[in-house]
Amino acid sequence: MKTVSAGILVCHRDAELLLCHATGGGYWDIPKGAIEPGESAWQTALRETAEECGLRFAADDLLDLGLMRYRPGKDLHLFAALAERVDVARCTCTTHFRDRFGRDRPEMDGFEWVPFGAVTQRCAKSMAALLGQAMPLAGVLERLLQRGRVASPGWGNAPLPG
Repeated sequence: MKTVSAGILVCHRDAELLLCHATGGGYWDIPKGAIEPGESAWQTALRETAEECGLRFAADDLLDLGLMRYRPGKDLHLFAALAERVDVARCTCTTHFRDRFGRDRPEMDGFEWVPFGAVTQRCAKSMAALLGQAMPLAGVLERLLQRGRVASPGWGNAPLPG
């Protein structure tokens, strides 16, 4: 049975995507994670973005891009938001894991605005394939610009409204 995760493509009008560096790995990713029981895809996307990079969006900020085939055992429900340029130095990850040495480490340890043309070189193979072919970023940005809503995300990781 496939699992489903949800995440947000945080885009800037200058054709850049906010990426988070996965601690201990060689790749960058979007804020995303597994949908928990009783949670909708959009609630998961908002929660994961708050946990993994400290950005709080409103539900109205999200453009629903739909459910995508991601990996053999996992699908990904994607949303997008057109955001003002946030200072990545303020981004923080509040979710942690224990590494192979028993150290408590944040899931994400770096944040960067990446030009669309460089995203596929930075991401793991599955995400690169998704963003390069199934959900081209230029088309997402065009849809966001046509929508005309620019988010000013807040900061923090307090519980999100249900």
